Amino acid sequence: MSLVEVQGPDDGIATLVLARPEKRNALSMALRDEMMDALTVLGGLDALRVLVVTGAGEVFSAGFDLREFEQIGDAAFARAFAESSDRWHRAVLEFPLPTVAAVNGPALAGGFDLAVMCDLRVASETARFAHPEVSFSDVVYGPLRDAVGGGLARELALTGREVGAAEALRRGLVSAVVPREAVLDEARRWAEMVAVAPREVLVRTKAKVRRQAGVVLDDRLEL
Repeated sequence: MSLVEVQGPDDGIATLVLARPEKRNALSMALRDEMMDALTVLGGLDALRVLVVTGAGEVFSAGFDLREFEQIGDAAFARAFAESSDRWHRAVLEFPLPTVAAVNGPALAGGFDLAVMCDLRVASETARFAHPEVSFSDVVYGPLRDAVGGGLARELALTGREVGAAEALRRGLVSAVVPREAVLDEARRWAEMVAVAPREVLVRTKAKVRRQAGVVLDDRLEL
């Protein structure tokens, strides 16, 4: 069974769904590999101008699969895990076209990272954002700081404090909050506003966005 589902593109917009709802869309190495493959294909489609990213079920993503962290003591697995993580972050950040996260529920740890690595975010009323992994792992900081400013980004990256949907809207982390059943329609509405621009303009703008977020990709992945 596929761990990632792709719908479209239709009128310049495609939707990528994390399809592991029984595991709260945990970002296992296998899911990350499928997502990278999908992003490679989507990024090369002339018909695509905007990509919507969402999760199946009631959770956007609970982050990396904690069962895999239990195997980090094995040197070979730890190396493969780290390489997979770096490749996945690069694939999301280097995606050449604008991305809209339809945050249909909790976005935690790596799920929070995925949301902030997208260019725009709309959230359901059930969404919440937090970095509970701060006690044992790094978080994606550059895009978070770019989205909400240094003060709040440092607070969230250092404390792991949870932000609910209402605060996320007030602090600029998301562009809209709607009932959960409407979140995909709202994401599509924002994607349609973006998709009016020519593809080549969107590619150039996306490159500027990435540079201004302070993300270093060339020699060493720095987030």
